[in-house]
Amino acid sequence: MSRMKKGSVLSKFCQYLLNFFKKLINFLMMRRLLTRVINRVLLSDPFSPAMIIEAEIHNQGRRKMVVGLGNPGMEGTRHSVGMTVLGALAARLGVAHRWRGDKYVSGEVILSEVQQTNVVLLRPRLLMNVNGVSVAKAAAKYGVKAEDILLVHDELDKPLGKIAIKHGGSARGHNGVRSCVDCLQTDVMPRLRIGIGRPTGKTSVDRHVLGRFTTEEQKLLDSVLVQSVDLLLSQLSQQDSQQDSPLPSSPAGGRQAAQKRNERARSGSPAEDSAAAQS
Repeated sequence: MSRMKKGSVLSKFCQYLLNFFKKLINFLMMRRLLTRVINRVLLSDPFSPAMIIEAEIHNQGRRKMVVGLGNPGMEGTRHSVGMTVLGALAARLGVAHRWRGDKYVSGEVILSEVQQTNVVLLRPRLLMNVNGVSVAKAAAKYGVKAEDILLVHDELDKPLGKIAIKHGGSARGHNGVRSCVDCLQTDVMPRLRIGIGRPTGKTSVDRHVLGRFTTEEQKLLDSVLVQSVDLLLSQLSQQDSQQDSPLPSSPAGGRQAAQKRNERARSGSPAEDSAAAQS
């Protein structure tokens, strides 16, 4: 009898775990679906003002845009370190006093110039999970192609002090980047990933990313900001060799195919390009 009771308890426990994981998966899928729906609703016409595009915006040549992903009002947290980097870039350019609210894009913008390249700095004023709405609206308003949008965001899988450029590709679990990919319908946007490291001990990921940098971390962050701005200026100053025939925006997951088409067009050869896409 005791064996039967143990078997029954184990069976019930396994069934409980199975149901728990089913509900967890359903919850995560519903949350992602809900986020996509919110993105679509916020991008829809009823939320757009009558005057959508300023007349002078599209007659000044190609533009680039730098976006600091984060949560409004939480600029000092690890999750919003992209906004901190963007603020440091604005200060280096001497335009930090020129932030202005833009209701259409649901964010704050600065129009500037880096070595004769027109640059838009964007600080979304929407929650991280729907930052892509601000980015897509700003790209449309200011005439910026997806491949000329540089996203700056936090990266859990890199320790504080490490930064890296990622040339498009998947969001790797970052909700802000995922929102941008969803709203722009492409994953070609380059990203500057700012390492914040994973939590230690019993600290949860949510508490870690939404927390502020410690005094010791702040000392290291100061040098990270300098390095990040240097890298951003280098990226913005680069004269794109493909400026006359830019890389076409590809649907999410189609970045490699787009690069191959561009390589074939430049070489004039129908042969299949074997070069791997950058990650």
